[in-house]
Amino acid sequence: MQAIAPIARPARSSQRLVLVAGQGPHDSDTKPPAPSIRVLLAHSETLIRAGLRALLEQQADIRVTGEAANGQQAVDLSGRGRPDVVLMDIRLPNLDPLEVTRQILAQSPVGTTRVLMIGPSNCEEQLFGALRAGVSGLLVGDIEPSELVRGVRVLARGDAVVSPGATRRLIEELAARPNPPHRTPAELAELTAREREVMMLVALGLSNGEIADRLVVTHATVRTHITRTMCKLRTHDRATLVAIAYQSGLVEPRRACIDAASTIRMAAAPPAAA
Repeated sequence: MQAIAPIARPARSSQRLVLVAGQGPHDSDTKPPAPSIRVLLAHSETLIRAGLRALLEQQADIRVTGEAANGQQAVDLSGRGRPDVVLMDIRLPNLDPLEVTRQILAQSPVGTTRVLMIGPSNCEEQLFGALRAGVSGLLVGDIEPSELVRGVRVLARGDAVVSPGATRRLIEELAARPNPPHRTPAELAELTAREREVMMLVALGLSNGEIADRLVVTHATVRTHITRTMCKLRTHDRATLVAIAYQSGLVEPRRACIDAASTIRMAAAPPAAA
């Protein structure tokens, strides 16, 4: 009888077969990586830029896409790379950082690029100018590395962030001013009642999730209201919405803290029994 030759088996491969469909709940290593947050660094000092890059690139969800040593470079690199967040020093040379902010936002589609400004604790006089220019985040003084990373993530998801030192200074300045005449922008009249309500809650410092809970709507509905409001008011971010809310009288500075505390309590309260 003729012997049957054994069937040759292919050599083992070092590659692993990954099943795309029908993943189990514990197959975390086969999930696609989360989208990276693209960050442009804008600081005049090379050593500080290197430190910021090292800190941010330790995070799995953050990628530094460029570095600018002055204002004009920041505008040019932002226009070419369209980062999600521009991390900018408030003392950036060559071009005023507030003008840099205005130019970066003007050349970017609404909501696609946000500016996070950092600076020393003695830069209070520039805070209001930064908000009017359209920055979405202000971190001043001696901040922790974790605060900076969190600030980048907060801006990337469409919210605003202000460090405690800057918040205290802004509130003190607003409270010290007499309530201004209610100069309502013409565009404010175009807002629906719900859009004005959402804008007021944004100005009181509530997050999208807190607003959704307060109004008993979905997070997506809140984002839609905010986006439509920004388009109607020709703004790029939440910080400018807050400034308009105060300047127009929609929220009065002297009542802001009381109203915010009351609104947050209402948002956190459990629904009444039927």
